[in-house]
Amino acid sequence: MSELGWIDAALTSARPQALAALLRYFGDLDTAEEAFQEACLRALRNWPEKGPPRDPAAWLIFVGRNFGVDQIRKTSRQAPLPDEEQLSDLGDQESDIAERLDNAHYRDDVLRLLFICCHPDLPATQQIALALRIVSGLSVKEIARAFLVSEAAMEQRITRAKRAISGASREFEPPDAVERSERLGIVAAMLYLLFNEGYSASGGTTHLRGQLCLEAIRLTRLLLRLFPAEPEIMGLLALMLLQHSRMAARLDGNGELILLEDQDRGLWNRELINEGLVLIEKAVRHARPGVYQIQAAIATAHARAPSPDDTNWAEIDRLYGLLEVIQPSPVVTLNRSVAVSKTKGPAAALAMIEPLAKPLDSYFHFHGVRGAYLLQTGDECAARQSFDRAIALARTPAEAAHIRQHIDRLKNLAKSEKRS
Repeated sequence: MSELGWIDAALTSARPQALAALLRYFGDLDTAEEAFQEACLRALRNWPEKGPPRDPAAWLIFVGRNFGVDQIRKTSRQAPLPDEEQLSDLGDQESDIAERLDNAHYRDDVLRLLFICCHPDLPATQQIALALRIVSGLSVKEIARAFLVSEAAMEQRITRAKRAISGASREFEPPDAVERSERLGIVAAMLYLLFNEGYSASGGTTHLRGQLCLEAIRLTRLLLRLFPAEPEIMGLLALMLLQHSRMAARLDGNGELILLEDQDRGLWNRELINEGLVLIEKAVRHARPGVYQIQAAIATAHARAPSPDDTNWAEIDRLYGLLEVIQPSPVVTLNRSVAVSKTKGPAAALAMIEPLAKPLDSYFHFHGVRGAYLLQTGDECAARQSFDRAIALARTPAEAAHIRQHIDRLKNLAKSEKRS
């Protein structure tokens, strides 16, 4: 890894803890963000020469806190700076509140920040977008891709969320037990998107950002401690564990993506799989199915198959059909089409996804999947067009390389036909 590479990785990893602590300290989002950004700039200047600190997050918190206090002094010359004990710190008034809520578990700054960003006064889409931007540090471009909207629209969404919070003069206070229950669904959705961002690595700087996946799993474990009887949180954690269990098998030696059916299943992490299976079985016993439980059940069908040929595609088709009823989405239908192609053939799958052409026109996977179906049906010309479109929309080099493999296959078929 290059010098700037390890610094970027350290800053990305430390961001949630550092920003959450600074927000708790200052009680103001803009001040916390400005302090964190200044700390990052100083890290870029100091770390290459002096080496990384033992605890990057603590270093950033210390530097950001000092900068923020200096800024307060500069802008508050007409009024005295509050006494040190009045500033929010580890022993401040919020400590007692948090301790009464959940003892040590809720003291996790990042999890508390998630609940704070997901305020019910904001529309759900703004809550999740704000949390992804503030807590995880995802770029506007990355968040826009997750929501399948333009960068301009997402920028406006995040700006409105910040403005709404500032305009209401609402302090970032930890919610009580009732408020947390009301915000649970949004927090779970944010963690799901955070995990997916690490799993798919849409930013393109790294193929698979395992650190984001691990952070999402860690926070979901904490969330399950707060809501130990909530089957959807069990399902969410099970889904993450089952997906993450395949991480070591998803890339080849050249960093190119390996399809699920081509992965070496001996590289799958059986410990994570077993934990995920136990969780989903426990969740199902509650008889309250939800989107995360269904997705975890789909991942379970893959995890239990010793080989691709043993996969129960009929069961996967049934589960995706249930998911379409509970949470209809073009992406869900696109995913279901894979199971349909296995049980009824590529022509049936093509017919299923044709109505999705418009809503998913800017979605890389749609054109890649459609190209694969067209190739299987023998329509090589249309397949090439779909693959070209997919390459144009590819978010990472690995995705583009995967599509080029299909194009190379088309070229080889064409050469074979000429020889014959």
